[in-house]
Amino acid sequence: MLFALDKSLASEEGFAEVKACLTSPLAKFVTWGLLSALLYHLVAGTRHLFMDAGVGETLEGGKAGSKIVIALSVVLIVLAGVWVW
Repeated sequence: MLFALDKSLASEEGFAEVKACLTSPLAKFVTWGLLSALLYHLVAGTRHLFMDAGVGETLEGGKAGSKIVIALSVVLIVLAGVWVW
């Protein structure tokens, strides 16, 4: 992705090549997969920040927090899929 960014900023021809490459279904799927991993990591990391602050440290709180992380991640991943496709 960084290579594509560099190439797209280098010239108009480079931008056109990157645009043509990223419109393929495989590239969209890979982009969606990378975004999905990053979004899950972001949500789970936020949960850990809350746990460091003392929220949800019990067994019940941990279970509830994990369910919230999965539900919120699914929503964000679906929204990312709509945005990419």
